[in-house]
Amino acid sequence: MGNVILAMSMSLDGFIAGPKDDTNPDRELGALDILHDWMFRGKTGHEAEEWESAYLKHAGAFIMGRRVFDFGLGPWGDNPTFHAPCFVLSHTAQETIVKQGGTSYTFITDGIESALENARAAAGEKDVVLNGGANAAQQYLKAKLLDEINLHLVHVLLGEGIPLFENIGTEQIKLEKISATEAQGVTHLRFRVVR
Repeated sequence: MGNVILAMSMSLDGFIAGPKDDTNPDRELGALDILHDWMFRGKTGHEAEEWESAYLKHAGAFIMGRRVFDFGLGPWGDNPTFHAPCFVLSHTAQETIVKQGGTSYTFITDGIESALENARAAAGEKDVVLNGGANAAQQYLKAKLLDEINLHLVHVLLGEGIPLFENIGTEQIKLEKISATEAQGVTHLRFRVVR
């Protein structure tokens, strides 16, 4: 069985998206572009796809919150780079959506443990990657269901937005550094969650 990994881009001041604003979603999307530009900067479209495939090759399944799914479904297109089953935490049941390349979106309405159970079964020996949003990340942290945290710390201060490490409880969560890698505009940090 692989690890359960939280993988998120985050500003230096701890935000993973712009301010939540249901009346103007472009406000949040603007910050998402800033926080994910490091993946594409200086790469052709083909090079970016190759990089994403290499980055995701150890993942056998993904978990995401409904808001992440709603924002991503259009931009990810008909052949998303996941190429694996994705389990969407949702309050509303919905038929599974199947895309090209092995990506599917299954909606889980009975909690984070159920989503993880389904994702582990789908992933086999590969990792399960939780790629947002903040609420989902906070729930998995509080429930002590993460093995690893991979942060892509973008060299920007957003000043406001959706914080990653809010509402995680008062119990200390100990981390052990696996690696820290510098790149243009971003620092990649990997931590093991100490149990």
